[in-house]
Amino acid sequence: MLTAAGLDGLEAVVTHTATGRGMTPKWACGTRGWSREDWEAATARLRERGLLDGAGELTERGLALREEIEAETDRLDAAPYEHLGAEGVARLTELGAGFARAAAAAGAFPADLVGKA
Repeated sequence: MLTAAGLDGLEAVVTHTATGRGMTPKWACGTRGWSREDWEAATARLRERGLLDGAGELTERGLALREEIEAETDRLDAAPYEHLGAEGVARLTELGAGFARAAAAAGAFPADLVGKA
């Protein structure tokens, strides 16, 4: 989906971070192996395409692209959840939350990420 939207991996992370719901640039670079220069180059490419403004915020065009990506992702991954039904999804959510709490308690996530939605 991201490739179809014309985004490479780092550009996808930069645009997701610009929504305010993603990881921070520092965390993304530190955990994914991208340098600050890589991040800045991706940001510059996105600005050139009119997806980010000078402050690194999503433009209207960038917001529309992220909305399209999220809607298409939701559409493409709906089948397993429909198969599970409401009760199955509730149970999966319960189990996933338990795994996430256990991983966080064991220190699997950086302190600056734990607790973010």
